[in-house]
Amino acid sequence: MTALLLRDLKLSVRAGGGALIGVLFFMTVVAVIPFGVGPDLNLLSRIGPAIVWIGALLSALLGLDRMFQTDREDGSLDLILMQEHPLALTVLVKCLAHWLGNGLPLVIASPLLGLFMNMSEAAIGATMLTLLVGTPALTFIGAVGAAVAVALPRGGLLVSILVLPLAIPVLIFGVSASYAAVEDPAPFMPPFLILVAITMFFAVIGPIGAALALRNTAD
Repeated sequence: MTALLLRDLKLSVRAGGGALIGVLFFMTVVAVIPFGVGPDLNLLSRIGPAIVWIGALLSALLGLDRMFQTDREDGSLDLILMQEHPLALTVLVKCLAHWLGNGLPLVIASPLLGLFMNMSEAAIGATMLTLLVGTPALTFIGAVGAAVAVALPRGGLLVSILVLPLAIPVLIFGVSASYAAVEDPAPFMPPFLILVAITMFFAVIGPIGAALALRNTAD
């Protein structure tokens, strides 16, 4: 499993530009927003957490369709399906590798974008923490979509269509927790704990669903 993790991590970083492309897209999405809402720094600081989260969500969609596509193209997917280890565990390892190569760089880049949006230190810290907890859920959700679309020639669009509706709760509670950290009347922990629960739920359901989809595709 360690070898699979390291292999997929290398492929995740190299394929299509990997982390660099995701971070650049993330920065581009956030940088474009001020041109649309105007130069009001107070407004930018208020909507900053939501903008950063939306940018991270869209960036997380990049490369999801390649999670199993590379394995299918080089024939290693057939070997994965025939191995002794539970397929869901293998999918979990692949999700971890994908998040380390694509999701974690977004979390690391978020403080810089928070400063760009004139967010306070508390808002930046809360947004970074919620992204650290919430972006793995996006990967687990995306694994199911990637497994369903692995045999399709243009599966990227289908993955986005499948992932976005399921990702809405992650976005809602991630943004809510980020806002609550800077608004005294609003408690931070309730939405944050719900976000943690959502991630844990998809950490279990996502690999199982992706494994079933891969088995069905192989059949």
